[in-house]
Amino acid sequence: MSRNGPVALIFHALFVVFMVAPIVVVCWVAFTPEGFLSIPITSFSLRWFRALANYPEFVHAFAVSLWLGALSSCVALLFAVPAALAISRYRFRGRDALSALFLSPLMIPHVVLGIAFLRFFTSVGIGGTFTALVIAHIVVVFPFALRLTLASATGMDRSVEMAAISLGADGWTMFRRVTLPAILPGIVSGWMLAFIQSFDDLTMTVFLATPGTETLPVRMFLYIQDNIDPLVTSVSASVIAITMTVLILLDRVYGLDRVLTAKGGDAGR
Repeated sequence: MSRNGPVALIFHALFVVFMVAPIVVVCWVAFTPEGFLSIPITSFSLRWFRALANYPEFVHAFAVSLWLGALSSCVALLFAVPAALAISRYRFRGRDALSALFLSPLMIPHVVLGIAFLRFFTSVGIGGTFTALVIAHIVVVFPFALRLTLASATGMDRSVEMAAISLGADGWTMFRRVTLPAILPGIVSGWMLAFIQSFDDLTMTVFLATPGTETLPVRMFLYIQDNIDPLVTSVSASVIAITMTVLILLDRVYGLDRVLTAKGGDAGR
């Protein structure tokens, strides 16, 4: 096996620094005792983390983002799993067109989607509601859930299912005990990617969110329009810390390599 040369190692190091530097800077500034954004900081302080207690809007927006991301991702998966199984296993007229339709939200700018959803939901009388926000996010995150679930379903060994049928398993038993465990890494990966996309979306959500349904990115965007203090950096640092904790727990319990690569379990081999 060939080793990376010095040029490749330098390139990789610079790439890692380029990707990690913004996160480090944000977390660094969050601990400043000053009332303004400054680098380098003179000393470390938890002033802006304590200040979050005076802004319950951020806590509420964080809860809305969590609930919105979890709900839209779960509903998207309810449609993504049967769609992935149908596309990966059957050949029928319009299959490619249907697949392109499912993935079409990836090709439409979120600004256009936001304006279109705003006009549509207003015309049907549900504009400004949480229901409208959930429907819009389901449409946006569905392609992400579908792609990873489809990759896992396509790489599954169908002979295991044939063996289950030959042993007398019915359709539901085969799906529950053979198919689902085999494609579970793809489902988990798709859910995670869909959740991240929903949680992080700003461009489309800003058109649909109302004072009662503001997500965290929208709340942060509105805050920095009128303020220049480091409070937003403390919010970002808190979210980064929570994300890292979740990833560490996920790696300990399930394994990030299985999630990120959507490798099937023993049933899929």
